[in-house]
Amino acid sequence: MNLRYISVFALISLSAPTWADDAAESPATDGVRDSAITVLGTGAAVPLWQAGQSVSVVGGAEIASIQGPDVARVLERLPGLAISRNGGLGTTTSVFVRGASSEQLLVLVDGARVTDVAAPGGGYDFANLSATGIAKLELLRGSNSVIWGSEAIGGVLAVTSHQPQGIEASAEYGANQTFDGQLAAGLSGERYALALTGGYTHSDGVSAAAVGTEKDGFRQWRVGGRGRFDLGGGLSASATARYADSRTDIDGFPAPSYTFADTPEYQKTREGSGRAGLDYTSDALDLGASFALSETRRAYYDPTYGDAPNFTTKGRRERAELTGQWRATEAVRVDFGAANEWSRFAATGSRKARTSSTHALIGWYGERLSVAAGARIDDHSRFGSEWTFGANGSFLIADGWRLRASYGEGFKAPTLYQLFSEYGNAALAPERSRSYDIGIEKGDRDAPLHFALTAFRRDSRNLIDYVSCFSVSNALCADGRFGFYDNVARARAEGVELELGAKVSERFRAQAVYSYLKARNRTPGDVNEGNDLARRPHHTVTVSADWTTPLADLALGGDIRLVGNRFDNAANTSRLDGYALVTLRASLPVTESIELYGRVENLTDADYRTIAGYGTPGRAAYLGARARF
Repeated sequence: MNLRYISVFALISLSAPTWADDAAESPATDGVRDSAITVLGTGAAVPLWQAGQSVSVVGGAEIASIQGPDVARVLERLPGLAISRNGGLGTTTSVFVRGASSEQLLVLVDGARVTDVAAPGGGYDFANLSATGIAKLELLRGSNSVIWGSEAIGGVLAVTSHQPQGIEASAEYGANQTFDGQLAAGLSGERYALALTGGYTHSDGVSAAAVGTEKDGFRQWRVGGRGRFDLGGGLSASATARYADSRTDIDGFPAPSYTFADTPEYQKTREGSGRAGLDYTSDALDLGASFALSETRRAYYDPTYGDAPNFTTKGRRERAELTGQWRATEAVRVDFGAANEWSRFAATGSRKARTSSTHALIGWYGERLSVAAGARIDDHSRFGSEWTFGANGSFLIADGWRLRASYGEGFKAPTLYQLFSEYGNAALAPERSRSYDIGIEKGDRDAPLHFALTAFRRDSRNLIDYVSCFSVSNALCADGRFGFYDNVARARAEGVELELGAKVSERFRAQAVYSYLKARNRTPGDVNEGNDLARRPHHTVTVSADWTTPLADLALGGDIRLVGNRFDNAANTSRLDGYALVTLRASLPVTESIELYGRVENLTDADYRTIAGYGTPGRAAYLGARARF
């Protein structure tokens, strides 16, 4: 990493609109800003200062200030995250939390689990999620399968869509013929709220192959809606839905050299999710019943061989859930839940699985001390039952400073692809983890002063990896296959996260996050034992600043993202050099309803890689406008 960029950054007129007062931007619960509330620790709304886990909440005003549809640029502001991408905007985007694989992050959009159950590892591709229209991001770092079940090994990311008031529209245009537009309308009353959104993104892109010259484009159109109705007597109904249709150009390995290069290949992705529920609230008891559905369809095309897709997948997940919170006393609360989930995978064949679960978390939430502990059991139709435990605590010292600590266990069920594809192994066991962290924190991201220092460690076992039949002797290879999935790996991730934020004045705010991570292969006897896990940098830094000038409230600001050296492969023979990316932004309110904005990404035109052999965008400028009526 090159720290001279920090000095340069501090001397530049920085650009981005300052974040509006969250009390005006988002609703409050019990007088607390919505951006200072999390549901990830317990499954119910809890003020951040009562949470013993490491949780970050990003409000809608901050998300809007960052500008553009690329959600990865929002996530880079959070500690403990590393991101890799197979090219430009719209290409496969993976997020690693505290060194966990991208498939070990549970992702929820408006309460629906959206990870692709048809993907080999069952992860979520963040290329399909637009930052435009997001009201809130919550990230829990560390294992928390007690509340969230399978996949929550590295952490949990919850996305909440925006609830507009009136009509809102935005459009921007910039480098690589990139256009992004969003239109939203909403109305609300004392007992109801309705919203409908739609958007379209198009980009000519950059070559996915770093050695290529042909640009690989991306287009997506999307639509979403949400509604809430107060039925009276403490009972309310809600529903959300989202659909996105994307096409992404990709590169491949053409004959005769079969090396990574330009090809006419592309993929189409259709992703939909929705959730409907009933909620009951009383003085002592809250109950929620819901049904959620998510489905991801992918089709891969190579026009060299015709117009028909050469491979298709379909993953579908249905989930019925009952959750509740019983407030036994003013300080004692019990959070509980039960769920049934059905997942289905279709590619060369069709397979399905069912999971039933129940959990309980008992907590004491006092004025200064909060502690909670719980357990969960999941019964999977393919491998049986798994128990998970966890505990956490938070202690308010003085003047807003608090100590927090947590222990969490995580598990991830084998995917249906890993169990039943041509490389499948029906005897697979779940991946497991134990996660520990301890920290001290003052305030939150939107407080006048925010400080957080956290040390963490996670030990993972039974990790599922692909095993080549040319390297082992196994009965599964008797059918002539090239390899199979097996529980063969162990890993340890440990490190430190530091967050700093200050509202220096009414017009100037700055923040920074730093993460140190050591994620290693600890598989006994493995040829790569002791090596770094691939694409996990030891050091990452993001520094941001925002200033609203006295000149017509012109807002200026910017970010710098520093990523250290890392390796692209498990053998640690392919090195990815560290890099620094600088973004400058500006916005100008023309009237109370109209705002003009613009930004320059990768200001220094850095040539960098997040995956070996894959191209990345150079310097790019964008101009846009927002309107509210």
